[in-house]
Amino acid sequence: MNIDLRQAIIQNIKGKDEEQLKDMINTAIKDHEEKTLPGLGVLFEVIWQHSDSQSQNEMIDALSKNI
Repeated sequence: MNIDLRQAIIQNIKGKDEEQLKDMINTAIKDHEEKTLPGLGVLFEVIWQHSDSQSQNEMIDALSKNI
């Protein structure tokens, strides 16, 4: 059985409103569970792909200052 993890994660979050997405992200971060990392990675990928270069640079700057 071939499962596309990205598509499964995207299908799982389709239809969620902004508050549900925020709760999902906050819970994933708060719980520190390894199993949530792929989902957060897919969310970051979507954000990155739909951000302009200025926003991408701001994200990189925040990462470099906080890691």
